[in-house]
Amino acid sequence: MIQTPVQSALTRIVYLNGDFIPQDEAKVSILDRGFLFGDSIYEVIPVYQGVPFRLPQHLARLRGGLDAIELATPYSDEDWTDIIIQLVAQNGHGNQSLYLQVTRGITGPRSHTIPTNITPTVLVMSSLLSTPMLEQVETPQTQSAICVNDFRWGHCNIKTTSLLANVMLRQQAQHAGVDEAILIRNGQLTEGAASNIFVVKDGVVRTPPEGPNLLGGITRDLLIEIMAQHYIECRQEPISQQALADADEIWVTSSTKEIAPLVSLDGSPINQGLPGPLWKTVAKHYIAFKRALCAPTHSKQDKS
Repeated sequence: MIQTPVQSALTRIVYLNGDFIPQDEAKVSILDRGFLFGDSIYEVIPVYQGVPFRLPQHLARLRGGLDAIELATPYSDEDWTDIIIQLVAQNGHGNQSLYLQVTRGITGPRSHTIPTNITPTVLVMSSLLSTPMLEQVETPQTQSAICVNDFRWGHCNIKTTSLLANVMLRQQAQHAGVDEAILIRNGQLTEGAASNIFVVKDGVVRTPPEGPNLLGGITRDLLIEIMAQHYIECRQEPISQQALADADEIWVTSSTKEIAPLVSLDGSPINQGLPGPLWKTVAKHYIAFKRALCAPTHSKQDKS
């Protein structure tokens, strides 16, 4: 793997097709199918104190997405890990958000037909993790949302860069002055425009089951694991829009949001506009898990 010196904090370094280079020097062809068709898969990986969070799970989801669009992964998990660890170091360790994208590559004349024998384009870039880490639960960053019609395509479980529908749905939330759009399809909750959703009623946590209408989030899966470990009942089952409206608590989760309490839905307060008690309990368990995983006594390989 190519080695380069650590750059100054003013220069972000990216990995592009085998090279570590300054971000403003990175270029991709206009004939790349990722640019022309959104023919590509991506991942977003949070990094805490220089440690990629749940890296094996992110790489497993990446492989699943590439398999789904019949694109062979260009690297082994060991190679991906090496690239990511080097990139994190060259961008100063600390807290970062890694964006990883694999496109089908560069072709000749534009054609919908998938060509054979082309080389994938691989990009990994890093930015400062702007969303504060969840470190305490008394004054969390709360969220507000509206319900909108889920008009996306039929394979939302593939983490593709073809995200125009998600952008349009999130824009509806932006116009409404809220943080997130919660998506409803045929009267049932699917997910947020850029998040997964958990609903609490009478002490029981529920989240929609995985399937073609939603993307199974890494944070979502981790929270399900944590709740099982602490004997908190969590059911993966369909949730109606009415059940969503009647919820005692609603949580919004993603790799960068972590686990955020929703305190307003469609202009109505949830739990009197305050984070709920079960959210506080699960958030504390999440914080403890993250601190243990990123403790300096672990090796980098253990922590990934």
